[in-house]
Amino acid sequence: AGAVNMPLLRRGVARSVSRAARQGRTHKSQLHTASSAEVAWVYSREYAVLDGWDSGHRFAMEKYPRLFDRLVQRGVLSPSEVCEPADPAGNEWLHRAHSAEYVAGYCDGTLAPNAMRRIGLPWSPAMVRAVRLEVAGTLLAARLALSTGIACNLGGGTHHAQRAAGSGFNPFNDLAVASLALLAEGAARRVLVVDLDVHQGDGTAAILSEEPRAATFSMHAARAFPVRKQRSTVDVGLPNGTGDEEYLRLLREHLPPLLDEHRPDLVLYDAGVDCHGADAVRTFCRGHLSLTDAGLRKRDFFVMDECLSRGVPVATVIGGGYSTDMDELASRHAIHAEVAAALANCS
Repeated sequence: AGAVNMPLLRRGVARSVSRAARQGRTHKSQLHTASSAEVAWVYSREYAVLDGWDSGHRFAMEKYPRLFDRLVQRGVLSPSEVCEPADPAGNEWLHRAHSAEYVAGYCDGTLAPNAMRRIGLPWSPAMVRAVRLEVAGTLLAARLALSTGIACNLGGGTHHAQRAAGSGFNPFNDLAVASLALLAEGAARRVLVVDLDVHQGDGTAAILSEEPRAATFSMHAARAFPVRKQRSTVDVGLPNGTGDEEYLRLLREHLPPLLDEHRPDLVLYDAGVDCHGADAVRTFCRGHLSLTDAGLRKRDFFVMDECLSRGVPVATVIGGGYSTDMDELASRHAIHAEVAAALANCS
């Protein structure tokens, strides 16, 4: 399951990615600095379940193809460069982060109605395939990053899913699955999840809380969902309306010490854009922040540059974003990909 679709890989990285995946490990010599990183792109059109989708649904399903098309139009990536997860995430991966009973219940549609309502997505076989493909995409991006330096999954960031329950449009937790899979395989000795979505990465924190080789960093609106927060390795809860200057000051204060203390072999970065001041999250959530496009760009550059300057590969996911203007939302989600491409182009 989750095999790399090799014809879609750029020729320059195909052999090294295949070798690293087969060996299930990486070495310090494979790590990249900002001056030597390449970007691997991961995406599947099947991330989006558009057939019969309710256009009034709060979750912006159309953002996936809009983001991909925007990046192609802007020349950030070419379709021929994209690595597509060949298969949805298998149970052997999902069971690392979720109970077998929950995985089976969601996949066959037999969860209790209240459990399905808590997830918040309409159930269908196509939706099950889509969410499993997103998990596979994040794991593929993580493996690719170990060889290229940077990899961007143009989906993912399903950080609310708990071990035995989904929540907040997140049936399965791709960040936890990828972390635990790479640690179990020996591909990484230590992993750090950096979550800058407006919401706390509560599911990720809970699932990884008993894994000492995994650390979690969440900087979020203190009043945002979920009401009952989990304990991350480092949590920074922000007051409503926090803007660029204070946000970036706190990020600079808290992230570098954690990178130096935990010394991860890989960072999984949730670059959610629902912390933007114009995001529609403020219309339905008690907590909200006020970052601008420029603030998001500085945020993303800081995170990736801090990692790469330490020789730590970065795999990104897009996280949350709820604007009803799909062009506007795609442009915000595109920022982290543009930053990744710019860092690679500096080499």
